[in-house]
Amino acid sequence: MKMAKGVLVICEQRDGAVRKVSYEAVSEGRRQADGLNTDLTALVLGSGVVEMGADLEKYGPDKILVADDPNLANYSTDSYLSVCTHAIKNQDPMIIITGASSQGKDLSARLAARLDAGLAMDCVAIILENNQLTYIRPMFGGKVLAEVNITGTPHIVAIRSNVMAITESPRTCEIDQLDVQIDVPKTKVIDQKLESGEKVELTEADVIVSGGRGTGGNYDSIEELAALLNGAVGASRSAVDEGWRPHSDQVGQTGKVVSPNLYVACGISGAIQHLAGMSTSKNIVAINKDPEAPIFSKADYGVVNDLFEILPEIIKEVKKIKE
Repeated sequence: MKMAKGVLVICEQRDGAVRKVSYEAVSEGRRQADGLNTDLTALVLGSGVVEMGADLEKYGPDKILVADDPNLANYSTDSYLSVCTHAIKNQDPMIIITGASSQGKDLSARLAARLDAGLAMDCVAIILENNQLTYIRPMFGGKVLAEVNITGTPHIVAIRSNVMAITESPRTCEIDQLDVQIDVPKTKVIDQKLESGEKVELTEADVIVSGGRGTGGNYDSIEELAALLNGAVGASRSAVDEGWRPHSDQVGQTGKVVSPNLYVACGISGAIQHLAGMSTSKNIVAINKDPEAPIFSKADYGVVNDLFEILPEIIKEVKKIKE
């Protein structure tokens, strides 16, 4: 019987640009493929994405598969699942890696069911030891890191954004355009409502400045600091429930899970649901008037003071540095 081998990365694109998490996934795929002494294949789906394959070359794939079809212009679970299933069965990989974005979570779960395969979701590390793969993922609101081993093949793993290092490993690779086969879809996209402007995607931001109930709904200083740092604005659930920010800004267990290099929590007490969404941030700064606020237990740096007194001073200093 043919043994599954190789690493396949399902890349995500939006508006003709490869998502940052896909570069992370391809880089991690290269590291695992080298450790397993096998090949790395990247799969790109969309419409008008043939040239996009070349953007992935410098991150190390041995082969790039492009599924280019007008029916793939917008993400549809049925259509993408159909194309990915056909490609996976032809490639027969040992590991399938994708980003743990909203799209990646949806697609990976459906693929696991379709292929009767094991799935490790929202992973922050992949460890290869004695030819055995272990997937590390947070559980119980980030209180523990679970070690997950998957039996059988393929293994499907969705990686958390901003966790895996992006590493260039240039090589010449072949780019093949797939003969797209799409099963009759059960659903279709009838309308899209997109946010306007060049807003930084929360899950891909290197810097996030978040506000909670302590802002009282005033996000002016938070937005100014985020803009100065080329970052994104986040919010706690209570701020979203009050209607101060849209749900797309919500960080936490019922919002988005983020791992920026810098997370500034302003007026956020630190409920367990919020901590679960940002605890893997590299550097956490908390500003809160309550010295007993739970957010300080996760913070690398804490300021016990009124955020409306502290933020203007921080903004002044940042402006001086940028002059």
